[in-house]
Amino acid sequence: MRARSVVVVLYEGVQSLDVTGPVEVFAGAAAAARRPGAYRVTTASPGGAPVRSSSGLRLLPDADLAEVGPVHTLVVPGGVRPGGPDEDADPDLDEDPDERPDADLVARIRELAGRAERVVSVCTGAFLLAEAGLLAGRRATTHWAYCEELARRFPDVAVDPDPIHVRDGHVATSAGVTAGIDLALALVEEDLGRDTALLIARHLVVFLRRPGNQAQFSTQLAAQVAARQPLREVQRWIAEHPETDLSVEALAARVALSPRHFARSFAAEVGVTPGRYVDGVRLEAARRLLEDTEDGIEEIARSCGYGTPEAMRRAFVRSLAAPPAEYRRRFRSTPDGGR
Repeated sequence: MRARSVVVVLYEGVQSLDVTGPVEVFAGAAAAARRPGAYRVTTASPGGAPVRSSSGLRLLPDADLAEVGPVHTLVVPGGVRPGGPDEDADPDLDEDPDERPDADLVARIRELAGRAERVVSVCTGAFLLAEAGLLAGRRATTHWAYCEELARRFPDVAVDPDPIHVRDGHVATSAGVTAGIDLALALVEEDLGRDTALLIARHLVVFLRRPGNQAQFSTQLAAQVAARQPLREVQRWIAEHPETDLSVEALAARVALSPRHFARSFAAEVGVTPGRYVDGVRLEAARRLLEDTEDGIEEIARSCGYGTPEAMRRAFVRSLAAPPAEYRRRFRSTPDGGR
């Protein structure tokens, strides 16, 4: 089998994990499959010069980006400009959001992408793809903190802030940093099969497949942590007891507040209404049970507080565009606990 050439673009300020995550997946997959020639991974920078990552790590590329030959998969990591915001910076403090990347780098990415079978971005690498015109008319994602900026700067891109990764034709974009590993594993599964992807996922001690349309962060991470201890305790109670009565009235009673006062306080401190928070926690709990257990749909619905399988089905279709049975078929763990 002819090796698939994977070219990873390096530049000053690149995020090191955006680079090493996919590199470890592709290199490890070839070894795991006992097919050393499955992938040929090359890192390349403008002029072939060493680059300094955003964390200060010095990276020595394999080649000059201008001299890279045939490409099967082009990987464009994110990082400090060029092309997008600094992944390590507060987006609200980004001094010059309209700064443009090096034109030569963008032109070379455009040229390589034109003859690549797949084009992949990790995190804010989506900004470089957008600058090169590769996302025009396509659905794409990036780190959740920069989705609004990507949509503002490139209105011809359909930016989706929720998924871990998005595939639109031969172009795939992924969310923040470690989502590049998820996307690389998905591509390995496509190329070499589930067994090989599972082997390398186990080796890296990561899930084989977080759903591509899974939210970039959980309900607990997406929401704020309440400032007051009683409300924090309510958040903990919800997470630990999704099967119980989690109505506003029941939750308010736990903190000795009127339902109206509780609902206002919870929304103000957590950032979402109690109902939406409970919906998210229950969905996550049901999703984990579908992925990791052999429990029946009816049992899972009951244990997660849905009451009926139909109520859980509606929640899954609304949020994940797939009913529970289909979700389990696509994302269930293997019987021995791997993925």
